[in-house]
Amino acid sequence: MASDAGQPQRIRRLVLASASPRRRDLLTQAGFVFEIIPADIDEEAHPPGMSAAELARWLAIQKANVIADRYPDDVVLGADTVVSLNHQILGKPADADHAFNMLKSLSGTTHQVITGIAIISRQAKIAQNDIVVSSVQMRAMSDREIADYVASEKWMGKAGGYGIQDRDPFVTRIAGDLTNIVGLPMERTAQMLAEVGILPAGGRRGPVVPIFD
Repeated sequence: MASDAGQPQRIRRLVLASASPRRRDLLTQAGFVFEIIPADIDEEAHPPGMSAAELARWLAIQKANVIADRYPDDVVLGADTVVSLNHQILGKPADADHAFNMLKSLSGTTHQVITGIAIISRQAKIAQNDIVVSSVQMRAMSDREIADYVASEKWMGKAGGYGIQDRDPFVTRIAGDLTNIVGLPMERTAQMLAEVGILPAGGRRGPVVPIFD
């Protein structure tokens, strides 16, 4: 029987357990090669009483676990982003009315955007997770401005009901990682992936500047 000794280690496939186009774009801009296999989980079926940070971490781990169970030889990246306003958790709006009310509550406030990151590989016995927090200050918005934004449907699928990459997301100031607010904190994500041997194509490293709409 042939021995594997001296053979180069197989490069594991990176799988993104998310259908988010923003996370896809950030990873692509950073030079990573990956497959997209969204995790179908019930995001409302979480333990009660969680803080925003605990929820973001828990959801990221659940997403990564689902795909890691199906593809044990791969390295799976799970992520989830939540918005916290005065310790109240704001997820993704369920409909246009929900988006309007969510944006109205954020108008003129400073809130936190929290993303949980989980990296799991069953075969390689990898199980890492972390959270990244950024702060966002919004200007006061009129009901007409909010209604116009909601009518654009840009709120769909976005925690807090807005996207900072949109042409006018009403944001006046941020503190922390911009890519975290977009949906995936690339500095920390790239660091965690490097720790498990996943590097961008060509091994290149560098900051990611999001391409906005």
